Amino acid sequence: MLALVGTVVDAEKVLPDHAVLVEGNKIAGVVPAERVGEDVERVYGGRGFFVMPGLINAHTHVAMARFRGLGESMPTQEWLEKIIWPMEREWTREEIRNWALLGMAEALANGSTTINDHYFFAEEIAQTAEKIGIRAFVGHTVMDLVDFPHAAPEEGFRFFRRWHGRSDLVVPTLAPHATNTVSLELMSEISGVSEEKDGRVHIHLAQSRGEVRELRRRYNLKPVEFLHRAGALNGRLIGVHGVYLSENEMKALSSSGSTLVHCPSSNVELEAKTVNLLQLVELGLNVALGTDSPNPVGSIDMFAEIRCTALFSNLMSRKPHSISAREVLGLATVNGARALGIAAGLIRPGYLADLLLINGRKPWFTPPENPYSNLIHSARGSDVEAVLVNGEVVYERGYFVRLGKRLEELLP
Repeated sequence: MLALVGTVVDAEKVLPDHAVLVEGNKIAGVVPAERVGEDVERVYGGRGFFVMPGLINAHTHVAMARFRGLGESMPTQEWLEKIIWPMEREWTREEIRNWALLGMAEALANGSTTINDHYFFAEEIAQTAEKIGIRAFVGHTVMDLVDFPHAAPEEGFRFFRRWHGRSDLVVPTLAPHATNTVSLELMSEISGVSEEKDGRVHIHLAQSRGEVRELRRRYNLKPVEFLHRAGALNGRLIGVHGVYLSENEMKALSSSGSTLVHCPSSNVELEAKTVNLLQLVELGLNVALGTDSPNPVGSIDMFAEIRCTALFSNLMSRKPHSISAREVLGLATVNGARALGIAAGLIRPGYLADLLLINGRKPWFTPPENPYSNLIHSARGSDVEAVLVNGEVVYERGYFVRLGKRLEELLP
């Protein structure tokens, strides 16, 4: 058994001077720090540290670290067609493994214990996740309305079936690219497999004006109507972005139990627009957070995305303090866990021991009067001291335990 000691913080509570006890891959208990007993083999943290649930990056493309900084200031469709897709056609499996490893290392070092990844060469990405020790939901991106060899639908289905029930850390998903790049027929087939195997469907949704226009031209449908027609509108659906959703579409997502993943930095960079988060929350929609890819945002740092979430919510709603720091923490933890169907995101006995130890002994955490504000507005990925995934310490002070390497040793 091991213990993480400090101020315990999740979306439900703040417990100063407490210890989170970990046994196996689960949280065994939460007790006052002075009650940590001799049965605890190792203690991490102490006074001045925060213990919190691992952040859940509910939408990313970790291997796209390869493209960081390219296509600056282009709108979504131009960015895809002129920069990303031509380079992606040249990927090799070895390159994917190397860049996926670097992206996952960045995610872990910045506090993400879980990623929900959507990309080509999913087999390599899944194997890399097991190697480094991150919890990963992985889908092989598929399209049938764009000529893209890496995105063959049959490979997406093969990957999903190959990894279904195979790993403690890697869960396969079904990953149609977007509502304008997959046909209604393929989307219906994906929905059928999702229902049969209880698999998550992870899709870009209303992320650009071009997507919405193209779908209207092809089927005379809005994006959520398209998903409903295909039988995909349910609690297994994880839609991403939602920048151009109508209010009726938002309501339909909410009533169906679907999740929308909010990626504010990416939205603002590519579309100069993002969702009105307060509106989504008031509609009762399950909203999770994601960084999107390291291009165009620049990093896989969920702490940076959390802060942007809080600030952009005020901007879009035109209401200061539109959503509390505590609520934002919930979006980045328990809401992501709910979307993915895992018992994580809260510090409760029996929940997965996917946890962070944050070094709060720094000027930007002083004074430590409001832990929620500290973690949302002041914390940085570089404040992450240690990361546990599935009860295992996989990262500590720049060192990746399973790899036996420090972060700088992974650089190309």
